Amino acid sequence: QVQLVESGGGSVQAGGSLRLSCVVSGYTASTYSLGWFRQAPGKEREGVAAIDTGAGSTYYAEFVKGRFTISQDVAENTLYLQMNSLKPEDTAMYYCAADQSFRKLWIRDAPGYWGQGTQVTVSS
Repeated sequence: QVQLVESGGGSVQAGGSLRLSCVVSGYTASTYSLGWFRQAPGKEREGVAAIDTGAGSTYYAEFVKGRFTISQDVAENTLYLQMNSLKPEDTAMYYCAADQSFRKLWIRDAPGYWGQGTQVTVSS
């Protein structure tokens, strides 16, 4: 059973930085794509960034390009999201997710496995 546990959320002022971590267990790293998603109160969930493990490629939503960086430490079974230049509109619950299908994870926004989420709050 794949399990994901996020950490690293918190409260920062606009312009600040945070690094989210997601420890993944019960999976084979080379066969799963991983991603970060977020959901703000009253809004739909949206994809933030993802790693297509098969292609070795990374993908970002337009609204985080140049500010957020997704990375993976395979040896530590950990996914990261470095968030810089944070804005109040980045305030949301952030979730990491995994699926053996990148299409299902990122294109269809329907990964099979989710973490419990970590809250990020950015004040102006």
